[in-house]
Amino acid sequence: METIISVILIFMILGAIFALHARDLLSALISCGLVGYGLVICFLLLRAPDVAIVQIGIETITLIIIICIHQITCSFTIS
Repeated sequence: METIISVILIFMILGAIFALHARDLLSALISCGLVGYGLVICFLLLRAPDVAIVQIGIETITLIIIICIHQITCSFTIS
């Protein structure tokens, strides 16, 4: 189980580094979402389903809000 968590953590670190170097907001947002959902998988593997459910809710709501803000700012930029 430690190897699975280690692999997930490596992907989370790579996702965070990609988010720092992403050229547009949507790519950074997707990579941050992958980091958050990787954390959910780690919580589930560590047998903390209550924390994982809360993290899923917070991560999903955050992603939806930031995507809406991105869409609104893009529509104002075009017109």
